[in-house]
Amino acid sequence: MTEQAGSATRRRRRRTREETESDLLDAAMRILRRDGLLEGITLRDVAAEAGVNHGQIYQYFGSREALLRAAIARLLRQSMAERPAHWAQPFARRRIAMWKWALQHSDIPKLEALLALEGDEELTLFPELARTREALEKDQAAGTLPADADGEVVHAMTAVTYLGYSIFRETIARELGIDVNELDTRAGAIYEQMVQRLAGDSGQA
Repeated sequence: MTEQAGSATRRRRRRTREETESDLLDAAMRILRRDGLLEGITLRDVAAEAGVNHGQIYQYFGSREALLRAAIARLLRQSMAERPAHWAQPFARRRIAMWKWALQHSDIPKLEALLALEGDEELTLFPELARTREALEKDQAAGTLPADADGEVVHAMTAVTYLGYSIFRETIARELGIDVNELDTRAGAIYEQMVQRLAGDSGQA
């Protein structure tokens, strides 16, 4: 077998479903990062970018929204692996950690915003809500969150703060005429103060 024939054989190797799904999710993210959200994203474009048959994307995901939700879920799984001790931390530390996480993984809030604007009823912002509620109950029992605090709404409002900031930070920096890194430092300090106030200034951060 010639080297050229061997190369062609390798190129024709049938990918597993897991490999194809991974290629499709990677392709979707490349298109969004390259072309931006306003350009939109079509399943045909994703299939072409991933080098797979157009029909496979419908077979595996069924819709653009399902594809994007799968991309979000994979990114969340990968990022959660970076924070193994997350749930053991008290309220303020968890929220400050999530602020930093959102700055490092702004693709996720952007995808979530895109799905929210499209009215996707299957979008989930809090995929581990049961663990969140359990952690909030422990916070209130331990005094790291006031016993009379509306824990779920405090969680939600601090979440939309870091999610929204991660989406608009570059626009805000441009309008204010300051470097985005300087803005991140200043905004992070304000967010930390806000979270500590909500936690009752317990000094946990």
